[in-house]
Amino acid sequence: MSDNKAWCITVLGNETVAIIWGILAGGIMANINQYLIASSAPEAPDFANGLFISACNVGTTIGAAVGGLFISQMGTQYVVLVGILSLIIGLLTILLRNYMYNPTKQLSKSVLAQD
Repeated sequence: MSDNKAWCITVLGNETVAIIWGILAGGIMANINQYLIASSAPEAPDFANGLFISACNVGTTIGAAVGGLFISQMGTQYVVLVGILSLIIGLLTILLRNYMYNPTKQLSKSVLAQD
């Protein structure tokens, strides 16, 4: 295989991965997050939208700051570690939220309170 042909295949593969990643991470996740936040406050959609935008800005700021600290202290090879740690913290937060706001758990509390 010639070098030009191999280069074209590599570039096309990278572009395909970037497009799929952009669709999944950028487009779909933003819409899912927007829906989850807006559905938590249906009586105040403007407030929920503002909360969504603020949360995105705060998350970007904190992520950039922590990533920058890791880069300045340890070097660029640890950027992946920051991503993995952020992923773990995010998953733990989701699990904690689901545990705290479990509808069956809340239902059993309200039934016990009525007795």
